[in-house]
Amino acid sequence: METLITIDPTHRDAAHAASPFGGSGLPVLVLAPMAGVTDKPFRLLCKRSGADLAVSEMTTSDPSLWHTRKSRQRMDHAGEPEPVSVQIAGTEPEQMAVAARHNVALGADIIDINMGCPAKKVCKAWAGSALMRDEGLVERILRAVVCAVEVPVTLKIRTGWNADHRNGPVIARIAEDCGIRALAVHGRTRDQKYGGEAEYETIARIKQSLSIPVLANGDIDSPEKARQVLAYTRADGLLIGRAAQGRPWIFREIRHFLETGEHLPAPTRMEVRDTLLDHLRALHEFYGEPGGVRIARKHLGWYAKGHPGQTALRAAFNRAESAAAQIDLVAEHFERLERSGPLGQAA
Repeated sequence: METLITIDPTHRDAAHAASPFGGSGLPVLVLAPMAGVTDKPFRLLCKRSGADLAVSEMTTSDPSLWHTRKSRQRMDHAGEPEPVSVQIAGTEPEQMAVAARHNVALGADIIDINMGCPAKKVCKAWAGSALMRDEGLVERILRAVVCAVEVPVTLKIRTGWNADHRNGPVIARIAEDCGIRALAVHGRTRDQKYGGEAEYETIARIKQSLSIPVLANGDIDSPEKARQVLAYTRADGLLIGRAAQGRPWIFREIRHFLETGEHLPAPTRMEVRDTLLDHLRALHEFYGEPGGVRIARKHLGWYAKGHPGQTALRAAFNRAESAAAQIDLVAEHFERLERSGPLGQAA
């Protein structure tokens, strides 16, 4: 029998009262949650690089999976600077409430609910963006989680299920009524996944209709695009996802441009080298071998994209079977580039 959840209106109203993002008046820059990407090493790096908040990878609400190695790593927040935002996913209101309490006990300062992921394996279980097809279930989940924890609860959605069902504004109003403290909206429907171009008109409509903070997400890949999206949507902040892969300094670039109208100088070759090496070492330490070596390969690919000598570096790096070999390859690569002069070598 399903456990009934008692809704405390006083608790809900108190949770609704304040934003988890403070009152500085500046747009909030957030590292968007990305499965297999926003692990603790990457979150720490992006926070050091100017992100105001870095949301964890999606964590399951199924307690039977909490003791797997992957789940333990995703729930590891030791030494992570506040605020710690943990995203949870699932379909059962009571189970989601239990998951929220569990993650708060492990150090979460903010609980984020995933209703934006378009991945087939997630939607097949009616989690992620698939939940947007059942507005009644959305409401039950949101109320359950908000009433289960004392920390702020946020929500990430898409503009709708498909082009004929852009019910993002309806879900947004439900979220505000349930006590959700901030809403992130990806400017695509679920069936678009990450294809085509994001649209911001729906985000602007949602922002206009709510009193809670609204964050815009989708295709924000430069300081200029960040300013354009903020101006068009009047959003309170931005979620940066794929554009931060291999480019964690994008957060400080955007912040500087928004505040001054001027571009920061691009990071020097040696600054890129030091950032990459620090990131690789953090991955190796966090995951150990061979896990860290394997995961480092995709990050190296993102850093190397468009840089001199990327083809040879990626080939050699992907063959390396130890952490030490990967570090040596990167250090030697940048030494060769320095010797070759300002333009470096061809890819």
